[in-house]
Amino acid sequence: MEIINQHTKAIMEECKIRARANGLKFDNETLEYIVTNRDLLELSPKIMIPTLYDYWVNDIEVLKNKGYYKLYPHNPYETVINSRPAISFYNDNNPDWLNIMIFYHVLAHIDFFQNNLLFEKTWNDDFVGTALADKRLINQLRTEHGRWVDYIIEFSRGINNLVGYFSGLSKHHFPVEVQTSKMLGFYFDIFLQEILNVPQHQLFNEVQRYNNLVSHNEDVAEMLFFSEIRTKYPEFETKFQKFMEKKAKPHLDVMEFVMSHSPFLHKEKNSWMKSVINVVRNTALYFEPQIRTKIINEGWASYWHETLFIQDERIKGNESAFAKINAGVTAINRVGLNPYAIGMRLIQFIEEKANKGKISREYQELESLEERENFDKKTQNGRETIFSLRKNFSDFTLINTFVDQEFVDKFDLFLVGKRLNKSRGVFEYYVKSRKAADYKQMLLDSLYHPPFIEINLQKTNDNNLYLTHHFEGKQLYKEYIPDTMLGIEFLWGNSVQLETTEIVKSTSQNKKFDFRKVLYTMKERKIRKEYLG
Repeated sequence: MEIINQHTKAIMEECKIRARANGLKFDNETLEYIVTNRDLLELSPKIMIPTLYDYWVNDIEVLKNKGYYKLYPHNPYETVINSRPAISFYNDNNPDWLNIMIFYHVLAHIDFFQNNLLFEKTWNDDFVGTALADKRLINQLRTEHGRWVDYIIEFSRGINNLVGYFSGLSKHHFPVEVQTSKMLGFYFDIFLQEILNVPQHQLFNEVQRYNNLVSHNEDVAEMLFFSEIRTKYPEFETKFQKFMEKKAKPHLDVMEFVMSHSPFLHKEKNSWMKSVINVVRNTALYFEPQIRTKIINEGWASYWHETLFIQDERIKGNESAFAKINAGVTAINRVGLNPYAIGMRLIQFIEEKANKGKISREYQELESLEERENFDKKTQNGRETIFSLRKNFSDFTLINTFVDQEFVDKFDLFLVGKRLNKSRGVFEYYVKSRKAADYKQMLLDSLYHPPFIEINLQKTNDNNLYLTHHFEGKQLYKEYIPDTMLGIEFLWGNSVQLETTEIVKSTSQNKKFDFRKVLYTMKERKIRKEYLG
């Protein structure tokens, strides 16, 4: 692995100038390395972070990747990691014209990393340096505690998807300009909407009443506002106090709760284990935004490498080669999902609609297909709209907001089914549905969605950790439950219980399946399962 030469670096710097001229924003400093396929095989299990801590599973993944490479040789074009400065890796046999295309793709990724709000907690971190410090810490602990370090890593990685990513993100750098007092926030967000369940027009009237008081005298507006509230709703004060008492107890995810409250980890001889768990948890949190923005991130990078490279005069003479490579990257798979293709087409689709003013209530209310087809306000704010997407959207919000029948029809998308052709003895694929709702659901089902598991504080004590899984239509993988609970039992130092819901065959003739509450108990390394109710 070596840094790119000065000739190639000059190409990258020219690409930066052109990318910035089109609105992309990123730090001045970047690092680019030339790597061999062998380097990539060894870096992949470490999520391309060279300084990430060593772990035996990574070694197995390297051996597996090498075996796969012998059967199916392949050359990835690039890999970029979200660090400060941003680091990217390139194959060692790319011609200059291909590097130009790849550099545009990489710069768009860096722009996404450094401007999308899901990555906000990573903007000021040098994760490569942090990972190196973590690696040295774990190596030092290995010299003192041997294989037990790897046991703690394994047990921690078994639950490192149960981290409070969104709860932590919501507390980070909350905009000062929209901050209000805790009492105001409780009144508008909780008391009116959840406790009283008032109609929307009444909520707007209350907001307007408060704004009128502020416009007359900001210093006493809140006092005057709540003097009337206390008269109208005598129970408000009590409800607010109870809310504040409940809110004072910090919400902890499973990993954080175990690390903070485990009687076993609080013993002096075991306190070193917390450092290992913390390393695993922080690493998982750092990569959470990337997992949740795969489609929009790759779509954004593909959109820009195509847009910028086509208007770059250095493409001259390589148009056919570019078209072939670009089609290979961004072609829509009829079977399976290509995040590059769906993400790029969604961004292009949204830009086109925004340019015509179609992202508006006026357009949505049109019922005539002819009127919808001919609708064009010539607003030309498509570029502004997609930059807003880049800043505020994740895969879920992008798909849930913009995948509609118009998008599905425009790109001839459909949901594919698989069935057995008994006469020929083969499986065959067929068009199962062309409905937007079905295609959208397929995309949503493909997204990362870890189980929602919380600590039941009423049933948890030093002798027992009680976990509650909030069932969202998908049951937990039963095969993983015993080993995962075994690791949690070790870290807690006592028994662990998991309340969940499983899908079972129905005894009724009217339906195929029932949902049943189940309680798993792991005690002294033995698991027991019982049905509740």
